[in-house]
Amino acid sequence: MSLLELDNAAAPHSRPGPGAAVAASDLDLALTAQIAVAWAGEGGEEPRLGWWQTDLVSEFGGEDLLRRLLPRTYPWAMLQAVRQAARRKDEELRAKTSDPDQLLTLYRFGFELDEQIDERLQTHKRSGRPPHEALPGLKEVLGSTLHGPWDGDQFSLWIGAHGPGQAEATPTGRLLKGVVPAGLDRKVAQLVAGLAPLADRYPLPHFRVKP
Repeated sequence: MSLLELDNAAAPHSRPGPGAAVAASDLDLALTAQIAVAWAGEGGEEPRLGWWQTDLVSEFGGEDLLRRLLPRTYPWAMLQAVRQAARRKDEELRAKTSDPDQLLTLYRFGFELDEQIDERLQTHKRSGRPPHEALPGLKEVLGSTLHGPWDGDQFSLWIGAHGPGQAEATPTGRLLKGVVPAGLDRKVAQLVAGLAPLADRYPLPHFRVKP
């Protein structure tokens, strides 16, 4: 994603119909989880889990660059960039399967939901509110700043607060058992719970949906 896209990303080209609307609080829940996991997965100058080798949310890495280039929106630009890095890793792992479109993951809920989550991010970005104010749940993982110290135990506690993980290890990743929940909030909770126990590589918790 280019710097111009980070600072001036437009709204999605097409929006879902009225019947597909999702509560803003659920969109925020999904966005918070995506950003929190993306931040935790970094492995750059301030190493955390090392699931993707980026250094986007760090004082002397991404922040130093983006603060100079995008002084108005650099906090959101950092989070948007690291979220994109996580999405690319998620896509890369799904692409190794014979049916990637049948996998539902934390970074792929389906076209309409993904569009709504993206639009929610742009809404927050345009509001002028800082990320920790717009998405207060981020404080549970990132602390009070965007480049707070890494605490693996705290991250594990945050994962555990989403419920017990019930997943089966497969060559693709962790397949979540049971019926796919109807609500976005419950999907998010189970996908985050599926990250436990933490692993050296992104475990790709996922549901397999019928075509």
